[in-house]
Amino acid sequence: MTIREDLRYGVRSLCSAPGVTLIALLTLAVGIGANTAIFSVVNAVVLRPLTVPDADSLVRFITTTGTSTSVAGVPEYEAWRRQTTFDEVAAHRLEYVNLTGPADAEQIPVARVTRGFFHLFRAPVAVGRAFTADDDRPGGARVALLSDELWRRRFRGDPAVVGRQIFLGNVAHDVVGVLAPFDTEQFDAAPAAWIPFQIDPQRIDGGNLFTVTGRLKPGVRMADADASLAVAVAAFRRDRPGSVSARTTWSVEPLWDAMIGSVRPSLNVLLGAVGFLLLIACANVANLLLVRADVRTREMAVKTALGASRGRILTQALTEALLIALASGVVGLGAGAFGVRALLTMYPSANPYRLGNAGDGIPRIGADAAAVTIDWRVLAFTTLVCLTTAIVFGLWPALRLARVDVVAAMKRVSGGLSARHTRLRAAIVVGEIALALTLLIGAILMIRTSVALSDTDAGFDPNNVVTMRTSVTATRFETRTGLTELTRTVAAQLQALPGVTVSSAACCMPLETVWQLPFIVEGRPPDTLTRNGPLTYSGFAGWTFAAPGYFDVMRIPITRGRDFTDRDAAGGPGVVVINEEMARRFWPDSDPLNDRLILGKGMRREYDQEPLRQIVGIVGNVRALGLTRPPRPEMYVPIAQEPDAVTALNVRLLPLVWMVRTSMDPLAAAPVIAKTIERASGLPVARVRSMTQIIGESTARSRFNTWLMTVFGGCAALLAAIGVYGLMAYVVQQRTGEIGIRMALGADASRIRRMLMTHGITIAVPGVVIGVTASWWLARFIAALLFDVSPRDPVVFIAAPIVFVILTLVGAWIPARRAIRVDPATALRAE
Repeated sequence: MTIREDLRYGVRSLCSAPGVTLIALLTLAVGIGANTAIFSVVNAVVLRPLTVPDADSLVRFITTTGTSTSVAGVPEYEAWRRQTTFDEVAAHRLEYVNLTGPADAEQIPVARVTRGFFHLFRAPVAVGRAFTADDDRPGGARVALLSDELWRRRFRGDPAVVGRQIFLGNVAHDVVGVLAPFDTEQFDAAPAAWIPFQIDPQRIDGGNLFTVTGRLKPGVRMADADASLAVAVAAFRRDRPGSVSARTTWSVEPLWDAMIGSVRPSLNVLLGAVGFLLLIACANVANLLLVRADVRTREMAVKTALGASRGRILTQALTEALLIALASGVVGLGAGAFGVRALLTMYPSANPYRLGNAGDGIPRIGADAAAVTIDWRVLAFTTLVCLTTAIVFGLWPALRLARVDVVAAMKRVSGGLSARHTRLRAAIVVGEIALALTLLIGAILMIRTSVALSDTDAGFDPNNVVTMRTSVTATRFETRTGLTELTRTVAAQLQALPGVTVSSAACCMPLETVWQLPFIVEGRPPDTLTRNGPLTYSGFAGWTFAAPGYFDVMRIPITRGRDFTDRDAAGGPGVVVINEEMARRFWPDSDPLNDRLILGKGMRREYDQEPLRQIVGIVGNVRALGLTRPPRPEMYVPIAQEPDAVTALNVRLLPLVWMVRTSMDPLAAAPVIAKTIERASGLPVARVRSMTQIIGESTARSRFNTWLMTVFGGCAALLAAIGVYGLMAYVVQQRTGEIGIRMALGADASRIRRMLMTHGITIAVPGVVIGVTASWWLARFIAALLFDVSPRDPVVFIAAPIVFVILTLVGAWIPARRAIRVDPATALRAE
């Protein structure tokens, strides 16, 4: 027979048993679809090459002092770009600036980059030119490049835009070029415009922070670059005493690794979960086909008697398995491609305002998961999965058919598997239970994590608070006086709106934008830190400058002392409010309200203008870094008392955050609030969200993982229960005659039921033992995804097995209930 004839025969054979075929197809489609969905994400994030030519030679610079960070300052950048192991070294940072002009003003993301950035990433220029060395020198001309999207949307794709001026903030920039469609994948939001960094190597401060990327020279290995940087940091430490600590190291890592490192654990866990789910589906279908093989033994015996070889029968049986797998693959591929888009809408988007952090979203998937597509890698993976599953679930039934005993099969009246094949089916179900239990334990651990997160006190009340942002960079408001005037004017107008309870503004917002500064307690001998020059400090703490009303809006309780008032203005005594964690950590045996602080000394020259600040209040702790992170020491200072240079620095890096508490649905009140702010400031607002949404986004990754693990665990438990039921139903069918004899000899229904339930327990117990053992060992791989839950939580490891024992008993009880209703005479006649 030819391959075409084998396929035609396989189709006819499967169509002759439509129920079995449909169940097998849908069961496998669940496993293949889940694998396709998760693999398509892995493909987009991990396997898809970077869009940059020669991306293998690109590296990200890392500084390690206890912890590792890709955030760098001017001194490090200047030292790195002098290294001879790199062809090019470039710095970049994303800022948010108001684009003003003939059309309506809008807030746009602007990339501040050094000149080498475009050469590093091979940026194509469609119109005009890129930046020159003169453009990027300190004090150079104000020039800008436009993105293709902004050029077409705002300027209708007019090439004459080159040479014209655009206003970023209130500063005129000459447009020197337009970039062709181009995505470096280095920014959380696609830049609408690009401006030269104009880094001044003589301006050594700790506030000008950015990310640095380089390209290795041909033939230079990563180890060579690390060795070069080790020499460089030693020279840096020698030439600039106190600049870096003895523990500080400089290194590089592949750009690809730096981009995807944070999401890798989640993807690995999900890949493992869908792999288990597919194995369970294969086990179920294998059991189903074993039953069908038993039914078809007489058919195969006839074929053998007529001259069919065992190889031919094996080929036909595997062809049927392959047809089922391929059909399941087609269904699974479609379901996976559709389902993954729906799933990714639940995943958090990247947080573009979190300095030095790529946010909590999945990198490289693009806006609305546009990069998650079905390409040749996904098709190849799905095809491989189909072939593998066909072998996994089809081989044993095919061997069963190929090895049929012709004489025994022809003599047999009623079918029945041998004791060996019955044990084989039981072993398959035991494996299903073990795999499903492992998934269920993982799902319950994730559910407990979500519950723990929802019960976590953030330290503030997010209900009825709406937030929005205004960029004040390069406007008259980026000074202390201007920002104070703006916040007071806006607060007065907002207070007059119906439904507004209280409003405030700040540089930073919990769970999103965070900052920290060193501080010195007056009269306390400070330590010396090694960073961008000698830096004396008593400690480090989070730092937020805020307008009056901040603690009222957020409902952060003032436990001692007082809040800010309008009297805490420029020229008045400096004040600062700290949180309870800072008081506990740095004043364990004394009263902090008796002390004064010096903030930011050594970070910038401008911090020399910082007033000596009296601690006037202590407030409750806030989980500013995330609900899974403990509260850190925090300092709050009034906007009206910040030096101009510090104000300008912060509003350049991050837009001003408005926070308004309302007596109604905050998002319903948001349009009126936004218009009021725009009218009072003359500046556009962006990123309108409620604080409840912000909390939801901060835990979205955990909720997404929990949801998926719960779905996979639930599907696995259901498939395992179906497997138990199928096995017990078959056992009852095969033992009908035995049951009839027992009942005819006086066995009552309870004894028959107990016999069958005991058989079910003998299947459940080994599966549960294996599953618990495997889960205990695998728990370490899920530990990084958990919060406030032990990966080997005893409650979970007791509850999950109990659930499975109950499922197994239910799967055994239904056939047992049917068995005790069998009429003994009917059972004996069947025998």
